[in-house]
Amino acid sequence: MKRIEPAKEPLRGEITVPGDKSIAHRGVILASVARGRSRIFNLSGGDDNSRTVKAFRQLGVEIYRDGDALCIEGKGWEGIRAPKEAIDCGNSGTTMRLLSGVLAGRPFRSELDGDSSLRQRPMQRVIDPLSLMGAKIESRGGDGLAPLEILGGGLRGIDYRMPIASAQVKSAILLAALQAQGTTSLEEPLKSRDHTEVMLRGFGAEIAVNCKSIVMAGGQTLAGQDVRIPGDISSAAFFLVAAAMIPGSDVTVRNVGCNSTRDGVIHLLRQMGASIELCRERAEAGEPVADIRVVGGKLKGVDVGAQWAARTIDEYPILAVAAALADGVTRFSEVKELRFKESDRIAAMTEGLRRLGVQVEELEDGMTIHGGNKPRGTHVHSFGDHRVAMALAVAGLVSGGGVEIDDAACVDISFPGFFELLGKICLH
Repeated sequence: MKRIEPAKEPLRGEITVPGDKSIAHRGVILASVARGRSRIFNLSGGDDNSRTVKAFRQLGVEIYRDGDALCIEGKGWEGIRAPKEAIDCGNSGTTMRLLSGVLAGRPFRSELDGDSSLRQRPMQRVIDPLSLMGAKIESRGGDGLAPLEILGGGLRGIDYRMPIASAQVKSAILLAALQAQGTTSLEEPLKSRDHTEVMLRGFGAEIAVNCKSIVMAGGQTLAGQDVRIPGDISSAAFFLVAAAMIPGSDVTVRNVGCNSTRDGVIHLLRQMGASIELCRERAEAGEPVADIRVVGGKLKGVDVGAQWAARTIDEYPILAVAAALADGVTRFSEVKELRFKESDRIAAMTEGLRRLGVQVEELEDGMTIHGGNKPRGTHVHSFGDHRVAMALAVAGLVSGGGVEIDDAACVDISFPGFFELLGKICLH
């Protein structure tokens, strides 16, 4: 149980957030299959990234700490060895889906498993294309669910049109394509986050990207690199929204990754009327980075359509809180993918906001939120979902009498220290 009291004053301060989880997963994976030593800086201490590190240790890769760096001694694809037991991905869908792509090309049998939540998340979306490439993948949970048993090797390139825009599925295919004979071409319905493509180039791969189409030849060798991971914009989003919706607030989040395939939260908050400034814009590890300053004020409702889904998918829970405070109506549509996250985030946020006294219409593929009234204090459920818990914690700052969250420990999955950082900008 965690209680969040209403903020008595506008929020102020300068903070940094943990390294971007998405970039970190990819850094560990590519370093592990590259040749030579890689060093990764600013790796998040959350459980999700730790699962990927532990997985590659199980696969025979030497990984150790040296000061601020995580050092990985890559020995190429041949350095990946059969694990002695099932790899436990915990709650990390990224770990399971991207590892599926790695293991699809390795000539041995392996098994990927996870916690009860991960066992309910759809894996058929990676099973289908990897099977077309020649891997043999069995859903031991049935209906495309984990555990997954993979017999890899003998892959061939494919031409594949993805039915949904998913960076995880795209990345799994690209990791398999690196090991395949021939060329693989992909086409997405919408452009999803492109961290894998950016990092593949950084590790020396040749990859052709034309908007939503990607072409890459197999049989390429990667070379070890130093990777500096920017702050996670999905983690920063909670503080950006908190500052934006409390008038008089002035908060800067430093060193945040602002990749154009991930920055939907910035654009949507600006549409809602938030004052957001990007300072010290620069590039690190091929990724755009900036300090983000938010000055709080009055927000207004907006329509959030399908075009925002791929670049804002993890920020919908906290944007729903912004919508509850905004004057007018906010509509989130064509985001049914939210029902297949760590929880059913449409249902979870609908229940949470209703408990706070917010008028919400739950739709099959989204929500309509009638904002403009101060949420009441209450007890809410996180459903074991870290992003739901953090979003409702931010709602507590603007509530009438504070918010109690039933399971706040799940926040450590992605953001250890979140509550301490939230307290820092409230106490000044």
